Amino acid sequence: MPDVLSPELLADHHIVVTGGGTGLGRAMARRFADLGAAVTINGRRSDPLAETVTDIEDAGGRAEGIQCNVRDPEAVQAFFEEAEERQGPITRLVNNAAANFLAPTEAISPNGFDAIVRTNLYGSFYCTQACGRRWLERETEGVVLSIATTYAETGSAYVVPSAMSKAGIVAMTRSLAAEWGSEGIRLNAVAPGPFPTEGAWNRLVPDEDLAQQMRDRVPLGRFGSPDELADLASVLLSDLTGYMNGEVVTFDGGEALAAGGQFNTFARMPREQVKAMMEQMRPE
Repeated sequence: MPDVLSPELLADHHIVVTGGGTGLGRAMARRFADLGAAVTINGRRSDPLAETVTDIEDAGGRAEGIQCNVRDPEAVQAFFEEAEERQGPITRLVNNAAANFLAPTEAISPNGFDAIVRTNLYGSFYCTQACGRRWLERETEGVVLSIATTYAETGSAYVVPSAMSKAGIVAMTRSLAAEWGSEGIRLNAVAPGPFPTEGAWNRLVPDEDLAQQMRDRVPLGRFGSPDELADLASVLLSDLTGYMNGEVVTFDGGEALAAGGQFNTFARMPREQVKAMMEQMRPE
């Protein structure tokens, strides 16, 4: 497919991507750099950050990687100061850093719960607040894009801390869109469905049988690719969506819609079989 996005779409922007060394964060950081942005990524491990920065620079882009634990508010403040020292004022933020694991809720320890909520919710707030303060003080516009999940709206079994924290991110997005919109600061979120990535996907979907069951629930019959999410994020950070504020974009191939309808199970059956069954059910 030809690249329809202008290579200058994100020029003159300095974009921070939390959790940008791996997975969806890595894909987004690389794409933003392809479209002209200076990118700063953070994460807890130095090696993935260095690898992603090298990939971006080898492709002709501008990138910096800085270790940071987003659970720590002091570390977050230090990160943003260093990021701006290296690449100038930040204009865009992507809250992508996340933690998750599958577990029966009654078996989750306080430390396990805390690790997920502090990364997902607290970390997103700390980073959003740090950027918002800078933009308000400078009287400049800015955009925050947060990565939520479809089950932030519906809930989901066995990932309760993640669902709770992602729902909080959605509430933060909508609340600050109303509070900061008059100052030229926009906040939106993306709620992805299943997007296989290295590491996290294997922990959450440990075998192919489960993966196939999840794939069968998607009306488009496939999972999303990180590059597709990166393209969507690029547009949402750009001026092309300058009137979008407080929105949560579901990006799941129709999975959530298919799961919600009581009779959507029929869509997984051969169409001719369904038509024959309904013909038999027709009243005389």
